Amino acid sequence: MGNMKTEIRFWFDERLGISSIAGFLRKKMVPQHRHSLWYYTGSAILLFFAIQVVTGFMLAFYYKPTLEGANQSVARIMTEVPLGWIIRSIHSWSASFMIAFVFIHLLSIWIAKSYRRPREFTWMSGVFLLVFTLASGFTGYLLPWDELSLSATKVGTDIPRSVPYVGVWVTKFLRGGEDVTGDTLTRFFSFHVSILPLLIFAFIAVHVYLIQKLGMSLPLSVESKKEKVKELPFWPNFIYREMVVWLLLFGILMTLAIFLPPSLEKTADLMAPAPEGLRPEWYFLFLFQTLKVFPPKVLFINGDTIVVLLILAAVILFFFLPVIDNKPAEKKGKVITFFAYVFIVFAVAMTVWSLL
Repeated sequence: MGNMKTEIRFWFDERLGISSIAGFLRKKMVPQHRHSLWYYTGSAILLFFAIQVVTGFMLAFYYKPTLEGANQSVARIMTEVPLGWIIRSIHSWSASFMIAFVFIHLLSIWIAKSYRRPREFTWMSGVFLLVFTLASGFTGYLLPWDELSLSATKVGTDIPRSVPYVGVWVTKFLRGGEDVTGDTLTRFFSFHVSILPLLIFAFIAVHVYLIQKLGMSLPLSVESKKEKVKELPFWPNFIYREMVVWLLLFGILMTLAIFLPPSLEKTADLMAPAPEGLRPEWYFLFLFQTLKVFPPKVLFINGDTIVVLLILAAVILFFFLPVIDNKPAEKKGKVITFFAYVFIVFAVAMTVWSLL
């Protein structure tokens, strides 16, 4: 019996290189310092993405991406399919958790300046993940096809129209035509269940590969002290700690999913006016409020156009942050760190304002 187990282990190891992977994990070390807590945000993103994939597969078995069947199929999932309501609730809440942790992960890297050379591509792949994750949340919001999701999608897809030259084309591309229709629903469903998950999976793979190749970075404040940093073995010590974090997060997720499940409004009417108090999901609230409070005209230029162009410029600068902040220990680096705190305060203030 023992020889058979050895032969089976050898057979798999010869083809998959399991022993090499295990040896790598045993040798891998994780720095321990007062900012080590942020290391766990990366694995939390993987946890919620896995939950999204599993629950998304389960929901796709019953969902119908058509004008006639979308809302009814979601209602059936919530009322007739065994445990369907909790699966939908877990899917909805895990999406919010994933987006929140992507934001937290990138902001912690920004403040710690862990994107500095040679980890520029690690940061850039993370920014792509943020964009794809937000896009996944936006496309998934329409799928219940109720009044609120339809109106919010009309507003959201109309925003790119303010961009000169390409804006109208982008709006038509997102909608599949001039207005939000059944073609938009089918298009958003395709993006949500196939294109965006594949892109997220691909960039997660690239991101994890770069982390393994370059190692976990130290915050600038820790590295500048030039003291020997304590290290923790990745396997099994750090993995065990991560499992505790996963268990806590999963417990919070299940609690919210059970006691605060998402609602479902009546089927969307393409001819009905937008409902009062229309708001997007929480992760777009600060942009929504910024558009609301910005002046309609600035020097004969449409205010929405200026805001959208400023947002695009901010995203581009955010993407190239490691190139811009190429000397993080100097004065310019401190100014860029200050902007990180300004952004956090601004985003929180706009979000709270939009809820008042």
